[in-house]
Amino acid sequence: MKAYKNEIFVGERALYASCDLKIKDSVFKDGESHLKESRNLDIDNCIFEWKYPLWNCTDVKVKNSTLLTTARSGIWYTSDISMEDCVIDAPKTFRRSVGITLKNCHLPNAEETLWNCEGVYIDGVNAAGDYFGIGSKDVTAKGLMLSGNYAFDGAKNIEISNSRLISKDAFWNTENVTVRNSTVIGEYLGWNSKNLTLIDCTVESNQGLCYIDGLTLIRCKLINTDLAFEYCKDIDAELIGHLDSLKNPTSGKITADSIGEIILDNKFCDPEKTKITLKDNN
Repeated sequence: MKAYKNEIFVGERALYASCDLKIKDSVFKDGESHLKESRNLDIDNCIFEWKYPLWNCTDVKVKNSTLLTTARSGIWYTSDISMEDCVIDAPKTFRRSVGITLKNCHLPNAEETLWNCEGVYIDGVNAAGDYFGIGSKDVTAKGLMLSGNYAFDGAKNIEISNSRLISKDAFWNTENVTVRNSTVIGEYLGWNSKNLTLIDCTVESNQGLCYIDGLTLIRCKLINTDLAFEYCKDIDAELIGHLDSLKNPTSGKITADSIGEIILDNKFCDPEKTKITLKDNN
């Protein structure tokens, strides 16, 4: 591999269509698309200061590196890229890319990040920004700390574990989502989704978990959560503790220690199609 060390790259497409490069302790300054159309890159302890640095690339390893805010829209149409111990301060990173691994990375400005990507593995990532993960599929995330509304809208085949999500309208329009051992905080959780499963999770939500076809909750706590399950079909909910209120589920079964208010209006649902069991005799 050709090696660069302690270099400063300037100008548009400075290393365009390169292959088999090892780049260390270097800075990519002004000039767009420095490494566009490149392949087999090993990047270590580098700084990216301008737009579109890694478009249409293949087989990229990035370690201990930084994408500044000005390196926006930095990684689009790229396949097989791994980033470890990096700070990605640029919005709109990762778009229509395949085979992404993010490990121990910090994304403080993750607006519109990870859109329409496929085959994503996330481990120990801290991200803040709205519209994270929209339209992506085949995503596995553990240790994801996300603060940002509208996460994973329209996504498919998502598995999340040991994570914390503060996200209004998370998991809207999704299909085949499983969340384990995690905390999810946000209004209107999971609306219009299909096959949403939460296992050993804590949820805090206003009117969360409604309009879902195939909702499974296993040993979950729904704290400060009201008007849940409206128009949900095929519910299988095993709740720990108290639920403030539920409203007009379509079908299934719900078990909880106690429920503050049960709203079953036969104008909108058939109460006989949902079995509700209370563990608390009071």
